[in-house]
Amino acid sequence: MTKDHGPSIKNDEKYEALRRDGMSKTKAARIANTPNSGKKGGKAEKYEDRTKQELYDQAKKVGIEGRSKMTKSQLIDALRNS
Repeated sequence: MTKDHGPSIKNDEKYEALRRDGMSKTKAARIANTPNSGKKGGKAEKYEDRTKQELYDQAKKVGIEGRSKMTKSQLIDALRNS
């Protein structure tokens, strides 16, 4: 049975799976709270093909700090390593 982690975690099952895999609480929460985080399909547009604003908006969704001062390439790196 999945534990209820409260309103701050949107997908408790995904969060617990990520924590079992050794992910930090912060990173697991960020991923578990991202809409469609569990869906697969490989149809997402490549980061390099997105605008800086689109990358900024995605960084905002996942809670990357310092995003307002980042260049496009820095946003891509932050998104890939968050």
